[in-house]
Amino acid sequence: MKTAKPKLLVFISGGGRTLLNIHDRTLDGSLPAEIKLVVASRACLGEERASQRGLPTLIVPGTLTSADLIELVRLHDIELVVLAGYLRLMPVPPELEGRMVNIHPSLLPKYGGAGMYGHHVHEAVLAAGDDESGCTVHLCTPEYDRGRILVQRRCPVIKGDTPTTLAARVFEQELLALPEAISLLLKERGRI
Repeated sequence: MKTAKPKLLVFISGGGRTLLNIHDRTLDGSLPAEIKLVVASRACLGEERASQRGLPTLIVPGTLTSADLIELVRLHDIELVVLAGYLRLMPVPPELEGRMVNIHPSLLPKYGGAGMYGHHVHEAVLAAGDDESGCTVHLCTPEYDRGRILVQRRCPVIKGDTPTTLAARVFEQELLALPEAISLLLKERGRI
């Protein structure tokens, strides 16, 4: 039986706040895993933050192929692939089905799909007049935001909200939801 902590491969595209949250949870022991590698889709603040924390980091611009993803997973003995603000559609090779998770800033299936990320999602929620929003962590599939939902967390939409104020409230829920979903998936896989 494996005794080493399960290894995570985290993909980012922006500021890296979600990555830092996952790393903090691994350090405080509330998420029994370790970040083995961070891959950024471009030079970004998140990549700088990962490097500052001593996390092995690569910049891989463009679209990652299934073969490249599998090679990274095998080379680093990765248990789970985590999309933490990664803004590209990721291939899901058959051998990684059920091992790739994404966090989305809405209550899927609402406001998911191509082009629905960041402020676009929050603008859509406000334009629709919804009284609640939240986030969803789901398994990745070859289509945006269609995989099995692992965790959803809700928060109210408050009168006078802007995309920025709503995003901040949703992000508070994301900080809880993603570590919870990673732990659930690791338990399902018998790794913790």
